[in-house]
Amino acid sequence: MMATNAYVFTCSCAQKHNENRTKETKLHCKHTHVTRRNVTSLFLLASSPIQIHAQPVYAAESSILDMFRMTVPDQTVEEAENGIREHAMNLVQVKDLLELESWKEAQKELRKSSSYLKQDIYTIIQGKPGMERAQLRNLYSKLFNDVTGLDYAARDKDVPRVWKLYEDIVVTLDDILSKV
Repeated sequence: MMATNAYVFTCSCAQKHNENRTKETKLHCKHTHVTRRNVTSLFLLASSPIQIHAQPVYAAESSILDMFRMTVPDQTVEEAENGIREHAMNLVQVKDLLELESWKEAQKELRKSSSYLKQDIYTIIQGKPGMERAQLRNLYSKLFNDVTGLDYAARDKDVPRVWKLYEDIVVTLDDILSKV
């Protein structure tokens, strides 16, 4: 059994007194905004295993912000352009698994290949001039919305929808590769 510590939050406001009541009166504070959500957040923050260092993080070191970037930290546009065709082929090869109706394996391969392709396309979009970005972003959005839809259709084993989304993905990939 886990021991728990009780934390008491007090307020410097006065209590309401009612002489007709025999039970304890509650504190009524107008200046304190302590909620269960705030207390839970504070508890989770205090008990988290993340170590906070007083030393600054230098640019040469990897930081926690690199985990949330869409691009690979050191990937250049040329590397993304070289890798995009291979990752697009891997995405298209999911067709073999879909034909065999091995849905779980198709989902795993779809997620893996689409994540690499997503990084490559995003890096290429960031390297393009501003006028060319809008059209590529629309294609990027359509492609990965269809990939997500295909993932859900494979989960639900909805065969007609799987093939419609797969065809849409192939057409969108052709459009993207022709513009890159």
